[in-house]
Amino acid sequence: MNRVAVTGLGAFSALGKNIAEFEAALRAGKCAIGPLTFIRTDQLVVKIGAEVGPFDPKDYFDESRLTLLDRFTQFGMIAAREAVADSGLSFRDGLGARTAVIIGSGVGGQTTLDENYHKIYAEGAKRVHPFTIPKLMLNAPTSHISMEHGITGPSFSVASACSSANHAIGLAFHMIRCGSTDAAVTGGAEATVTYGTMKGWDALRVMAPDTCRPFCKDRKGMVLGEGAAILVLENLERAKARGARIHGEIVGFGMSSDAGDIVLPAAGGAASAMKACIADARLKPEDVDYINAHGTGTTANDVTETKAIHMTFGAHAKKLMVSSTKSMHGHALGAAGAIELAASVLALRDGFIPPTANFTEADPQCDLDYVPNAARAAQAEVAISNSFAFGGHNAVVAARRYSGV
Repeated sequence: MNRVAVTGLGAFSALGKNIAEFEAALRAGKCAIGPLTFIRTDQLVVKIGAEVGPFDPKDYFDESRLTLLDRFTQFGMIAAREAVADSGLSFRDGLGARTAVIIGSGVGGQTTLDENYHKIYAEGAKRVHPFTIPKLMLNAPTSHISMEHGITGPSFSVASACSSANHAIGLAFHMIRCGSTDAAVTGGAEATVTYGTMKGWDALRVMAPDTCRPFCKDRKGMVLGEGAAILVLENLERAKARGARIHGEIVGFGMSSDAGDIVLPAAGGAASAMKACIADARLKPEDVDYINAHGTGTTANDVTETKAIHMTFGAHAKKLMVSSTKSMHGHALGAAGAIELAASVLALRDGFIPPTANFTEADPQCDLDYVPNAARAAQAEVAISNSFAFGGHNAVVAARRYSGV
């Protein structure tokens, strides 16, 4: 079984348009949640989100190419460029055929879908752009990343709502560990802050009108975010042999299904995925130091996840550091797991624990150490990153600090 290194990191998110900005914001406990600026909000109940800040796509792509790229594809490609450059890999000389591209997304090109629905139903347009389907399809970032970097190995996308990125990363990890590939470009991309999508979330009544306060007594719900994070994973021995910088290791992956309710989480399903991840990593529960929680800030999720952590870790739960970085970058749905795993790898590498921002008073049923409001200097050795999705899809990834051995 091959060990699997993280040799490249890239991010394009509400917390920063590159990894350096992203880490600085995590360390500062910056909250990127604020009023929505690039969509109309006059008929929305919830008017806040965690947007990627202003940027000009023409700074990243030729104008002719942009006709093919939805906003979520742009995010994924920009993050992938940073991750690949960071890794120092070239996919020539055979490596391209031994590299996978696996990207998660919950819903795909919502910007394109929203714009075209408006043209058809509001403006009475007779036709839409001929590239509408290639632009909105969920696998678009995967395809464009593989084409841009000349990667000809396995290439596919994963959709499991909020667990999409973790499922993508976990599959990539297993493929390298078993030797079917030598490397992978993997992660998640999402851009769902559109008028139509926000109306749908309004109807669910799980959104906070002010900010995201996971695990707090006065929490009011989740806040939508957007963005992408991409990791380059690589056979550890190969990475060492070429002198690559190794940010950390991926050591375990666990999955489960609640097989219960389409929206309500189940503590047993979440605990099963965490236990499976720890077993897959050949670790004991007490080896885990930090959990990047799913931590959405909804009434149901936070209590359920806390119960699941107790079920998984027993007495060790009280010794764990647990935080929800969604309190800073919002819930990026299919990209959430990738953004949160990138945060976890940085935390292990650089000796800090990102905080749960906006923390007020803990819910009495949420009784763990949630690292409130300020990042904490701490050298964690092992972290797990939780994703628990609508539909009962649970996916957990374990990372370990790389010791040089």
